[in-house]
Amino acid sequence: MSGSPRFAANCSFLFTEHALLDRPAAAKAAGFDAIEFWWPFEKAVPDDRDVAAFVSAVENAGVSLVGLNFFAGDLAGPDCGVLSMPGHVQEFLDNVDAAVGIGEHLHVEVFNALYGNRDERSIPSEQADIAVSSLSIAAATAARIGATVVVEAVSGPKPYPLRSAADAVAVVDRVRAHGTSNIGFLCDIYHLAANGEDPVAAILTYGDTIAHVQLADLPGRGEPGTGELDIAGCLAALDTVGYAGWVGLEYIPRAGTVEGLGWLDSVPHRTPRAAARANLRKEQ
Repeated sequence: MSGSPRFAANCSFLFTEHALLDRPAAAKAAGFDAIEFWWPFEKAVPDDRDVAAFVSAVENAGVSLVGLNFFAGDLAGPDCGVLSMPGHVQEFLDNVDAAVGIGEHLHVEVFNALYGNRDERSIPSEQADIAVSSLSIAAATAARIGATVVVEAVSGPKPYPLRSAADAVAVVDRVRAHGTSNIGFLCDIYHLAANGEDPVAAILTYGDTIAHVQLADLPGRGEPGTGELDIAGCLAALDTVGYAGWVGLEYIPRAGTVEGLGWLDSVPHRTPRAAARANLRKEQ
C-alpha cells in the first residue's frame, strides 16, 4: 500500500453537540489530530476579534486545521459559493485574503472553493471565465503559504453546474492551463454517488488530480455503515492511485458524533486513538 489516507473531522458536521469554538477540543478528545471547517464566520471578512477567537480555539485544542472553505454565501440556504457569481468577485477575493491569513496562522493545507450556482442573468461562458480568473488569484494567494485550492462537484437541488468529477476536473484543468499548479480536485464520495456517479471509477480515473477527499454514506449522508456505499472500496481505490492526503469526515452523525465513530475501528491505520474515545465516554 502506497500510503494510508488520514481522517480529519469536519467540525461543521461533526461535534455539533458543542458550540463552534468548542468543537476543535471535542475532536481532539475523541482522538482526532486534524479537523476541517466550512467558512466559520457569517461575513466574508470577519472581525479581527472573531478571527482571533477561532484561531485560539484551534491552537489551544492541539489539532491541525487541514481544510477550510472559502466564503460561500449562505451555504446552508440558497447559495453554493460565490467565486463565479457576477457582482461578488471582489467579495470573494477579499475573503481569499482573510482565509489565507487564517491559514497562515494555522498552517491550513487545503482551501475549498465552491464554484457557485448558475446565474440565469449571465452567459455560462462568461461565468466560467470569472471562475477561472477568481480561482487563479485564489491559488496564487494560497501558494504564498504552500496551500492548495480545490474544486468539487456538488449534489442537491441548487443550480450548481459542477455535477460530475469530469465537470470539476475540467475547471481545474482550465486553471492549470494558465500556469497554476496548486489547484486540484476535491473528490467528495457522497456527492459523486448522489449524482449517480461511481466514486471508485472517478478515483481511478482522476487520481492524479485529487488533492482532497471527503466522505459520507448514501442515502442519508450519515457515517459509513448507515447506507449502501462501498466506502472500503473507495479507500482501497485511493490507495491504488497513491493518495496519501486527508479524508474529511463530512457526514451527519445518526446518534451523536462520538457514538458514531465505531466504524473507524475496522479501518486499518486510520483509527483515532481508542483510549481517547474511551476516556471521553467516561467523562460523559
